[in-house]
Formats: sequence, structure tokens, C-alpha cells
Amino acid sequence: MTKQQANWSPYDNNGGSCVAIAGADYCVIAADTRMSTGYNILTRDYSKICKLADKSVMASSGFQADVRALQKQLAARHSIYQHQHNKQMSCPAMAQLLSNTLYYKRFFPYYAFNVLGGLDNEGKGCVFTYDAVGSYEKVGYSAQGSGSTLIMPVLDRQLKSPSPLLLPAQDAVTPLSEAEAIDLVKTVFVAATERDIYTGDKVEIVVLNADGIHREYMDLRKD
Repeated sequence: MTKQQANWSPYDNNGGSCVAIAGADYCVIAADTRMSTGYNILTRDYSKICKLADKSVMASSGFQADVRALQKQLAARHSIYQHQHNKQMSCPAMAQLLSNTLYYKRFFPYYAFNVLGGLDNEGKGCVFTYDAVGSYEKVGYSAQGSGSTLIMPVLDRQLKSPSPLLLPAQDAVTPLSEAEAIDLVKTVFVAATERDIYTGDKVEIVVLNADGIHREYMDLRKD
């Protein structure tokens, strides 16, 4: 009789895909609403997008229990900041806080792959992309999650950002209008849903601009 070994992991991967695109005066953040484990769909209506401040929104894929814990930690830290400074955090400040929070847990990391989008102090769109232990980069667009390997080549083809090694530094924001960016997000999610079983059901699109935040939804394949 073969000896059976019990395997247990504190982590799971609940799948899903997240995308963010920064423009001259807007930022679009989108994620699908499917949450899975293995070949099982746990729910078809789970939001992966969290508003951290008036001008900062985070989309997260990975292990959604860790994502929830991370969101609660950031909310607590932001509340302390507001009491001390009597104002909300800017998006670049929130990006640094998220990096510090992830790095602090680097020996037992949050299994969360985040993209943070919003407007900077000048009202320009900004996107920050992360790994699980807090290494981050300011970019013009990014994708995270199970469908990111399908989505990023399309975004690269449409929006190719200047190299961060170029001097003087080039602006990372994309040349698209807000409506064009929303259309591109819808296109990449439809494409990813065809090939990634962990992405589907609906895409939630959050747009930040000078008028505030608004949401829209689009149905995707449900199989």
C-alpha cells in the first residue's frame, strides 16, 4: 500500500484578471467578477476592485482572503493618515504605502497581485503595478492575474510605453482618449475570457477623472 501524504497550503489562487490604463486626465481600472478554486466557480459576482481613497483604486487577483486582509490593513493605515494630516492620501503616497505593507509581510507574503490606479496631484492618470512582496513600478498600463499573459501582449501592441531607461524620462500616460481606453479594456477581457477558464462572467470597469468615480459593467462568457 502506497503511503499517502497530507498536503496543506495556507494559500489558494482564486484566479481572475485585472487591468489598469492611465491617460492624460483619467484612469481606467477593470477586473472580472469570477472567483474560482481549481475547476470550481465559487461565485460569478465578486468585485476585485477596492476604492482606497477618493483618487486611488486597487484591483487585486490571487488569494482573495489575503486580498481582503490587505484591504483592511490599508483602510486602517489610511484612516490614521487622515486623522494625522486632515486630508486624504494622494495616489503616489498610497502606492508607497501599499509597497511598504506588502514588503513588511515578505517572509509570509500576502498572496495578492495588485494594480493600483488613480489620479496624481496634477490630475494626471497614474498606474502602479506590484509583485507579491512590494516591488512596484509606475507604468502607463498594466495587467495582473490569471489572464495577464494573454492581455499584456495586446496592451503592449496598442499602447507601447517608452522605456523607463530613456533620459530625459518620458511620460508614461497613454495617448488614448477615455472612451478609447474603455473600449480597449472591453476588447482585451473578451479575448482573455476565450482562453482563460478563470476569467469570465462580467467585467467591472471603474473610471476615475475630474468628475469623480463611475462604474460600468459588461457581460462576458459564463462557461
